[in-house]
Amino acid sequence: MLLEIQQQIAELIAENSRGATALFEAEKALAEAEYQLDETEAKAFISAEGSVADRQAIARLKSAPTRLQRDLRKAEFNRIKQKIRSIESALMALATQAKLIGVEYRA
Repeated sequence: MLLEIQQQIAELIAENSRGATALFEAEKALAEAEYQLDETEAKAFISAEGSVADRQAIARLKSAPTRLQRDLRKAEFNRIKQKIRSIESALMALATQAKLIGVEYRA
């Protein structure tokens, strides 16, 4: 049982390490999507005609697909963060379980 727990801990540590890399890549993709959204919206606002409110509305409409891409990158980033938190919780639970088994063997 203890060997199985050690193996699970090793697997979770490896997965957590991959998660850190994935989180960095997702953060970069989110930053790029934010940049694209800002650029698209600003260009659309500048090229639009009418009142400020009209220009803002037109800019938001024209940048909607870019906003969707940004939101999808944000969702991906948040999902990776949540997965890392889950892995860390599982690691703590397994470590606790290993300690309890160790105490039982000593008793």
